[in-house]
Amino acid sequence: MRLGYVIGKVTLSAQDEALKGARFLLVQPFDHAQFAGAPMTPLAKGSTVVVYDNLGAGLGQIIGFTEGAEATAPFSQPTPVDAYNAAIINQIFYTPPAA
Repeated sequence: MRLGYVIGKVTLSAQDEALKGARFLLVQPFDHAQFAGAPMTPLAKGSTVVVYDNLGAGLGQIIGFTEGAEATAPFSQPTPVDAYNAAIINQIFYTPPAA
């Protein structure tokens, strides 16, 4: 599972029946600097992930998401998703490793 910051949403003009009842979010994954408290901007080019969300995460929230085969595990039928929102994070407590 990786953590990321919700920066937007995706609007679909047509969607697969298996995806009804949810939406897609644009998520900026955390890197080491964000865990240490660095701001999320500016965003690195090409690092944004589209994440399937049925938990109701909103703009500016931090989420935990899975990718690949693990992202399809919650579905009973084959579903075309690459990343799945598994958690909405309220707080992060991070202690950097000692040098």
